[in-house]
Amino acid sequence: MADSNENQQGKGKEQEQEQEQYGVLLYYKYTEIPDLNSLLSFYNSNCTSLSLLGRVRLSLHGVNVTVGGKLSSLEKHIEAVKAISLFEGTDFKLASCHFPLNDKVAHECGFTSLSIRIVKELVTFSPYPLVKAPDVSNAGRHLSAVEFHSALQSAGKLVDKESLADDKGLVLLDARNLYETRIGKFDMPNVDTLDPGIRQYSDLPSWIDDNSEQLRGKNVLMYCTGGIRCEMASAYIRSKGAGFENVFQLFGGIQRYLEQFPDGGFFKGKNFVFDHRISVGSSDTNILGTCLLCGLSFDDYSSRCRCSYCRMLVLVCDSCRKEEAVYACELCQKHGKVIESNVAENGEQQDILPQVELKTISSDTILSPQLHGEQGARPPRKLRILCLHGFRQNASGFKGRTASLAKKLKNIAELVFVDAPHELPFIYQSCVSELECSDESSFSSQQILPPTETCRGKFAWLIAPDSKGSSATDWKKADSPFDPLQYLQQTEGFDVSLSYLKTVFSRDGPFDGILGFSQGAAMAALLCAQKREAKRQGQADCKQNKQRTCFII
Repeated sequence: MADSNENQQGKGKEQEQEQEQYGVLLYYKYTEIPDLNSLLSFYNSNCTSLSLLGRVRLSLHGVNVTVGGKLSSLEKHIEAVKAISLFEGTDFKLASCHFPLNDKVAHECGFTSLSIRIVKELVTFSPYPLVKAPDVSNAGRHLSAVEFHSALQSAGKLVDKESLADDKGLVLLDARNLYETRIGKFDMPNVDTLDPGIRQYSDLPSWIDDNSEQLRGKNVLMYCTGGIRCEMASAYIRSKGAGFENVFQLFGGIQRYLEQFPDGGFFKGKNFVFDHRISVGSSDTNILGTCLLCGLSFDDYSSRCRCSYCRMLVLVCDSCRKEEAVYACELCQKHGKVIESNVAENGEQQDILPQVELKTISSDTILSPQLHGEQGARPPRKLRILCLHGFRQNASGFKGRTASLAKKLKNIAELVFVDAPHELPFIYQSCVSELECSDESSFSSQQILPPTETCRGKFAWLIAPDSKGSSATDWKKADSPFDPLQYLQQTEGFDVSLSYLKTVFSRDGPFDGILGFSQGAAMAALLCAQKREAKRQGQADCKQNKQRTCFII
């Protein structure tokens, strides 16, 4: 018994050490990228080999990275990035923390997988093309945490031999979203503080345009979480010309400020972060946020409660939070939205989505949010769409390829991705080894194939009759070149996939529709056909899952 207890204690200590060794790394760099594909290959290879999870965004104008993993792995990643001349002067923000314990938060923040994407903008500054797009090289002057603190403290002087003119005021501009500012912000009684109160960063240009007179002729001190949002926003203000030259930004954002001033300094509350930590505070334990419903002090977003109208995060305390409740954020309330009861007289929960029969549509049809109902109707719940990937693909890849669609539909629909049940072998050809692993890189036949555990599995809904089992873990040499007509041979496996999807419906449903690509679309069509046949024969197996008519792409 004593040995058993010692072993358990030893395992407990090992687990604690593993948690202590975990960390999160954030950094960005605006610079011209001469070879984007080469940089993409570097991040694929480096992050995969180090088992890092999170988000990497690459563009022709720089990178924006938020990843988590073992501290030793993150330190190795930093050294590898520093070896690239493009990243000279980059501010790497590395913090130790506990391993993600909340699966829901980790999934929502992208810390259950590695997502590396090429994008047009590192941060989406505007939902539409601007007449005068900001040039990040014209961004406001960087102030260190100490300089920023000193400027607020003096409320009349900037350090480093730059001073504020007597006829100019000092304004503090928060470049973050409303839900971030509700749990923490800078507070200086003698300084005018401007909180745009925006739902998302892309709303900031419009706010600046509408409130430019509050900035004209002023010395503007800007801040955000880590600094990247201030780069574009400060450049946009300065692009307005005369009267908008004096713009300054907190280098490294609130995170660097709290590191320099652990007691919080002039920052009150917590710093909202876009990873599984949710928020980071100082030694000051005062709570700035309040519950949306009861008004009591509360600043924990871990429940991920959202406004039923616009999907913005809202603060709802444990006592007020109820399953399937309908919330209206303060912005929606300002625009006349109200929380309406969705409980019937008999006490049963009503569906707050108008009953709309979804038709089968094609990929060139525009989805309209009008299916939610007329303006002023009860707040809709988001549609839940089951997404089926194509042959020899996976849920992760399909999610990445539909990211833009998901973003456009984020106010009306939630996309749910699953892997097909038939796992396919990893294959390569002797002439050109097109390896199907997560970094999508190519190796010559002389090179050693990467270990299977570093590669993402490939799956199928339908397979060929001679398929060897439902899973394979080793690399297999292709017997012949790729056959463009191989889809004609994939005629087996429907029963297994159907049974699997019934489990998905029961576990994750109900769903309002199915979006399928290639073989996934064929699977969706088969499901629709089976549903129609069941309905014709008077069966009710689909009714139990409350599945509406599928839409197929």
